[in-house]
Amino acid sequence: MKVLSAKEAKYGFGRLVDLARAEPVMVTKHGRPVVVVMAVEEYERLKNFEMGMVDARPSESGRKE
Repeated sequence: MKVLSAKEAKYGFGRLVDLARAEPVMVTKHGRPVVVVMAVEEYERLKNFEMGMVDARPSESGRKE
């Protein structure tokens, strides 16, 4: 996971968006993590997973759950 300071995220917002479309980006303030920015597709996938709507990826046994 990429990490940017809040200052880097603020002054390089376009870069933050580009990075977040490829993988989640942690933003830190005073060296402490405060938020994670991610692509809307990843957010939707996680939201659906949380609601029990797991995607059709095979489980370890090779069957679809």
